[in-house]
Amino acid sequence: MSKKNNWIDNYSGIFWLLGGIIIGSVIGIIFGKHAEVIKPVGDIFLNLLFVAVIPLVFFGIASAIANVKGTQNLGKVIGVMSVTFLATVLIAAIVTIIGVTLFPIHPPATASVGNQVQNINKSITGDQVTQILSTSNFFELMSRKNMLAMIIFAIIVGFAALKTGEKGQNFRQFLSSGNEVFQQVFILIMKIGPIGLGAYFAYQVAYFGPSLFGTYAHTMGIGYGVSIFYYIAGFTLYAFVAGGIKGIKTYWRNNIIPSATAVGTCSSIATIPANLDAAKKMGVSDMVTGITIPLGATLHKDGSSISSILKMAVVFAMFGKGFNTPETIMLALGMTVLVSVVEGGIPNGGYVGEILFISAYGLPPEALPPAIIVGTLIDPVATLLNATGDTVVAMMIERFVNGRQHSKA
Repeated sequence: MSKKNNWIDNYSGIFWLLGGIIIGSVIGIIFGKHAEVIKPVGDIFLNLLFVAVIPLVFFGIASAIANVKGTQNLGKVIGVMSVTFLATVLIAAIVTIIGVTLFPIHPPATASVGNQVQNINKSITGDQVTQILSTSNFFELMSRKNMLAMIIFAIIVGFAALKTGEKGQNFRQFLSSGNEVFQQVFILIMKIGPIGLGAYFAYQVAYFGPSLFGTYAHTMGIGYGVSIFYYIAGFTLYAFVAGGIKGIKTYWRNNIIPSATAVGTCSSIATIPANLDAAKKMGVSDMVTGITIPLGATLHKDGSSISSILKMAVVFAMFGKGFNTPETIMLALGMTVLVSVVEGGIPNGGYVGEILFISAYGLPPEALPPAIIVGTLIDPVATLLNATGDTVVAMMIERFVNGRQHSKA
């Protein structure tokens, strides 16, 4: 009975969001254009998210860097781990882009909001890069339109606080306290998520009509298809790189419990104990295991990479824009890497990632609800990839750092 209750508790957030979306859909179908009267409820929810996300990300990133300990003598492991994390996240994103290209997402039949976005498919100029990465006034960092600049500033502040040693102890405590406070602020705002998303979805259904459901269904088909393919083929390839045929057998034999834990808890953090035990059984040394698994739960998100590309693709489709220009793809890959890092240390971090790419592409606030809906629907399989990808990466790091193939049968 307790296990059943735990499973329900772990997925209760998703159930509530989906419940709000379903009720909103019914309202939109029944009342049609009259459902637009509750759109302000959704607007208030979105505005609260946009306001809270800036301090949340700042304190989260700055405090994480400011409180780093014990990594001075781990240069080789950290270096190899960083490259491996980056490579697998990008591979997951590229596989998803291929999937979206082969099975393109079409906009709802009545979509006509594409005119609201003017600059997505234009070439990015030097001035635009400067505006994306920096601001000329401190107060401009508080705008969601300058999130990349704010993230860069938060990283600088974090390293500065780290280097001050004893003199910066109080400031580091301030950053940690601010992180805890704004995590709770975000959690409180998300309590009204089912109502806010329900109101907004009622408006979307009334505006786009029944074709909206076909767009989401098609997106989910791509998302789950790509995720399952990557889970089987991608992780098998990585295990082969780590230890050949024996590496494949070792990985899949010991990946059953972590996979079940990830699906049952819907949490990469909750899967850490199972991953630590599995990594050791896979022949990974204690040092590599102790570093890679905890950091991977926060920084290595193959599933979030797939989810990020899907969100961008469906939003572009709904706004009548093509997700196919070199500038768009390169920025999408950059956003995906940032999202995979941002999501790990922040409750509901996927929403932060969505706001990040919406700001980078200059999309209007109306782009956020579709992204949240896609992220919610694909969350279970994304968590499976996020969590279980850490052990196979640990196997590869062990091979690259210590030259050990995994010969455990």
